[in-house]
Amino acid sequence: MTDMTNGRNDSMISIQGISKHYGDFEALQHVDLNIRQGEFVVLLGASGCGKSTLLNLVTGFDRPTSGRIVVNGREVTKVEPQCGMVFQQYALFPWLNVLDNVAFGLKMKGISKTERHATARRFIEMVGLKGFEDKYPSALSGGMRQRVSIARVLANDPDVILLDEPFAALDAMTRQVLQDELLQIYEKSKKTIIFITHSIDEALLLSTRMLIMSARPGRVVTDIVNDLPMPRNAQVQLSPRYNELKAQIWDTVQAEVMRSMQATSH
Repeated sequence: MTDMTNGRNDSMISIQGISKHYGDFEALQHVDLNIRQGEFVVLLGASGCGKSTLLNLVTGFDRPTSGRIVVNGREVTKVEPQCGMVFQQYALFPWLNVLDNVAFGLKMKGISKTERHATARRFIEMVGLKGFEDKYPSALSGGMRQRVSIARVLANDPDVILLDEPFAALDAMTRQVLQDELLQIYEKSKKTIIFITHSIDEALLLSTRMLIMSARPGRVVTDIVNDLPMPRNAQVQLSPRYNELKAQIWDTVQAEVMRSMQATSH
């Protein structure tokens, strides 16, 4: 992979020697990672391995103990407007309707009401919520609220979209629908995406690249290019290559989960 330390070529995110301590607790240990523009990277690993911590460092919500992170050629030193975050919890404003929730970031940028509403309507339609512009979050299902969250991030046009287990709380059918929609959005937008999940199947369905993190302290122990063809339909999911990748990932994740359990039992 090309070294992107100075933002050269096609690197979007350069993570350089990142460690993160909370007192005596070491969450991340010397993580080095380059993510190219337009990659869909999925982070996998045992609970507590530092996946969410790493996302918080990339977006500037937290600062590393050592090392540095460069996003699109610029070192992250504060909350980074180039990064848009979608959380597991929907984080919508209950007093705003769908249109104004999606347009909120644009309002903060000082964009006129006409322009921000036009932009918001485009992304509301992209996530399949046309006709719900005047509804409030309380009137929406969990899956619909998460679509609003995704549309709000897209409307702000960030360079990087970070998603921290965004579909974990949804039922299986809604989750599958949103996975398909997210892939369509990815193909249209060509954004760089980092996505956290505990589901190997979800990682295989969505990613162009999968990173498996070690038990605490978190490090990247396996870096796998996902060469499964698109679209990732039922035929692909039944293919020998799909099962080969799934077995490879499971063996690594299982070993790290066992290490994590052994560490916490001592």
